[in-house]
Amino acid sequence: MHLIITGIRGIPASHGGFETFAENLALYLVEQGWKVTVYCQVKHKDYPHLTESNWKGIHLIHIPIKGEGALSTIKFDWATVNHAKNQIGTILTLGYNTAIFNLAFRFNKKTNLINMDGIEWKRDKWRWYEKAWLFLNEIAGCHIGNHLIADHPEIQKHLETRVNASKITMIPYGARKVTSANIDLLKPFDLKPQKYAIVIARPEPENSILEIVKAFSNKSRPVKLVILGGYNPKNPYHNEVLQAANHDVIFVGAIYDHNILDALRFHAMLYIHGHTVGGTNPSLIEALGAAQPVLAHNNRFNRWVAGSQNEYFNDIDECEQKLDKIINSPDKRTEMSESSEERFNTLFTWANILEAYAEVIKANS
Repeated sequence: MHLIITGIRGIPASHGGFETFAENLALYLVEQGWKVTVYCQVKHKDYPHLTESNWKGIHLIHIPIKGEGALSTIKFDWATVNHAKNQIGTILTLGYNTAIFNLAFRFNKKTNLINMDGIEWKRDKWRWYEKAWLFLNEIAGCHIGNHLIADHPEIQKHLETRVNASKITMIPYGARKVTSANIDLLKPFDLKPQKYAIVIARPEPENSILEIVKAFSNKSRPVKLVILGGYNPKNPYHNEVLQAANHDVIFVGAIYDHNILDALRFHAMLYIHGHTVGGTNPSLIEALGAAQPVLAHNNRFNRWVAGSQNEYFNDIDECEQKLDKIINSPDKRTEMSESSEERFNTLFTWANILEAYAEVIKANS
């Protein structure tokens, strides 16, 4: 079997959830005897010509692209499709942001499975023309792809309004199980285990950062609130969050070191998840993998992931009430932690998810 992975910036993973997933899947399949090719976006100044390399048995194709931002990603996706259409193998496209380009796979009779990600065009952060582009590409992906993968039952239901249910397989996102972490990594942040709650999310309105900060800061608390992510005071939303925070809220910036992230997450008293849209969110799965009690925004996406034993909020007042309840009850936190661990072990281990991907790829090749 030869799997060709497109739609990501490349591996080794250094960007988002799709890159981490692609790295895990590629390594798993290579161990199973598959040939795996991954397309990687590189800067033109570093790689003036298309180059190929091998990383841990995975065939990497590096495509040089000039420029930065969304336009460079579109150019990379176009170049990837035009190169991959001539390869022999099954295509796995991660995301549908440029799904219209996948017509080239259809014309060349390539089998193409598409992970349809979240309902991107509904996100408030996009301008109207960006929403229109994403909406059209969602439609295109549904009909151009030979088979669709949804990472959440609610995404599956949404896709079933577009195509026949038999064309869709639901496989959630996965994460590593974390059972220990280096406590010394908390020292630079002046943090103590079980004495802080944590938020790991992009600083965007749809992730309820402002609501969480206001709920936490409404009163003095015996714990800190640690917030990851880059906050620029010149950004109106970022500044509003910064101004709403009291002295117990700590902004530690963007952190990409996995060991530090593991330590911050594992030793926290509580993980707070404010995402209002999306499918199976990687940061929420990672919290479950660390057996964290979870307080999440109350929506159908988060409820399915975190389960009925964790806690949910609809607004600032309810978030404040739930914080009081959880912080003041060690027994409640233990119950939530055990539920998170059980939920993770049942649904979100990489072993189960990667095996499911291998099966659906083989079945559709």
